[in-house]
Parts: sequence; structure tokens; C-alpha cells
Amino acid sequence: MDIWQPCLRYPDPAIETLDPSFARYRVFSASVERLATGFRWAEGPVWFGGGRFLLWSDIPNDRMMRWDETDGSVSVFRQGNYANGNTRDRQGRLITCEHGGRRVVRTEHDGTITILADRFEGKRLNSPNDVVVKSDGSIWFTDPPFGLLSHYEGTIAPQELNANVYRIDGHSGAITIVTDDVLGPNGLAFSPDEHRLYMVESRGVPNRKIRVFDVEDDIRLTNGRLFVDAGPGGTPDGIRCDTDGNVWAGWGMGSPDLDGVMIFNPSGAPIGRIALPERCANICFGGRMRNRLFMAASHSLYALYVNAQGAAGG
Repeated sequence: MDIWQPCLRYPDPAIETLDPSFARYRVFSASVERLATGFRWAEGPVWFGGGRFLLWSDIPNDRMMRWDETDGSVSVFRQGNYANGNTRDRQGRLITCEHGGRRVVRTEHDGTITILADRFEGKRLNSPNDVVVKSDGSIWFTDPPFGLLSHYEGTIAPQELNANVYRIDGHSGAITIVTDDVLGPNGLAFSPDEHRLYMVESRGVPNRKIRVFDVEDDIRLTNGRLFVDAGPGGTPDGIRCDTDGNVWAGWGMGSPDLDGVMIFNPSGAPIGRIALPERCANICFGGRMRNRLFMAASHSLYALYVNAQGAAGG
């Protein structure tokens, strides 16, 4: 039974201030909206401002969906290859991680598909999970084996490579490993100045974590360290940064009280929370001013206007 109902009064109690510094990011007369529902596992939202639409993945249904801001319509964008994380490059082209194809692809402006990465040193990638694009055109993606573990979000197959994090050079297309010591690398996001890369360690022991790395010479990661320990039941997944350097993280699954989005300041302190009735897998900023937070959460797509703007590259 569908028990979710929008809040009819302001302020929406689903938006929680955990630290006074979060107050500036709240819009008093904005509430959580559910834009669409009926999916099996919503993931990888990405905003296209020129067309005023959002794309996201519905992984077990092996399809990508499209929501149109102009009329609220929802349609199938395309099917096949168990798409997961998505982003756009600096030329406005769609970049997609595919479990089924075990690859990262780019959708050209004419709709054709270019394979950017499907092997490393002759071995097949596992199941590329999430992806970001740096201002120099390089593409950074995580490659855990999650899509190889069942026929639900991919196809059962042997794992040929460790769960690495890769960089695709924006000019040569060369693929390099930027780190190999993250247990279950998942969501990732650059800080606004691109000097740091945040990454979710979804198989962290004893708890999931968000780690942060320094980006050295624009091509490698150093000084990996803890940014947030999610604690018992905490399950960060997809993450994005705003222009002030705060980290917004999809969250949940361990307990209904944790489902939604957590917001951390650049020091890793929790400052805010957006409660949802479902676990939130991934997020992105969009809308005309990049101040609308879109949340892909299990069976549904949600949105909330905030007084923050998404950093470029997410």
C-alpha cells in the first residue's frame, strides 16, 4: 500500500536541520515532491538543462527513464545493458556506467554510442558503478563487482579485475588506475575546486564510509583518509557536492529512520538531513539554477528545491 503523502504545510518536517549552518540551505516554502514511482531500483539521475529533462536508471528493469520538467511526463529513454550511474561531460554528452555491458559509454549528440572503457590490460571490467567528469575532460569511475553477483542487476560472471577506481584521459583515452584500496568503491564526487575526490566505500569494515583523497597533478589520488564513518546501518551511496563544498549523500537501508539524504560540511560534520520513505541510492542537482535536488530512491524519484547549487561535473 502506498503510504507516502506530500507535506501540505510549511516548513516540511522531512527537512531536518542538524546544525544551525544548514539553515541557509533550506527554502522555507519548499517541500519534498514525488515526481514518479513504480520502478524497481532507481539510480544515477542526471540533469539536461537545455532540454529541461532528467534521466535516471531503473537497473533491474534494464532501462533508463526520462522525466520532462515542462509537463511532468515520464517515459522510457532507452533499454538494455543495465545502466547504473550517469553524468554529463563538459560538452553536454551523456556518460553512462553499464553493468550488462561491463563498460562506460558516451552517448553522442546524434544518439550513437561510443565505448570509452570496457577492458583494462586485456581483462574485462567488472560492473562500472558511478562516474564523474573533471574540467579537463577526464572521466573517473568506480568498478565494483556488484553487477556480477546476480541476474537481477546484471549477469552472473567471473570477476577478472579487482574493484578499482579508474581515470580515462580526456584527450588520449588512456585508462589508468587511480586507487585500488577502496573496499567496494561506489559513489564519487569532486570538490568544487577539484582538489579533492570524495568516494563511498560501500564494503567498509565495520561500517560503510565516505573517504576523501587529494587529487595530485590532476591525474592521481593521494592521502586517502576517512571523511565520514556512516556508523551501524548507515549506507551512503551516490554523492554530490554543492558549490560551498558540502557533500550531499544518498542514504538508508539499515533502518527506516535513516532513509533519505544526509548533508555534511567540508569538515565531515553532519549539518542536515532530508527524510524519505525509501532508501535514496543517488542524487543530482538540476533545474534552471541547479538548485533543485533530484533523489533516485528505490521505487521512486523525488525532488526538493534548496538554497544550494550543485558543483559542476556531477
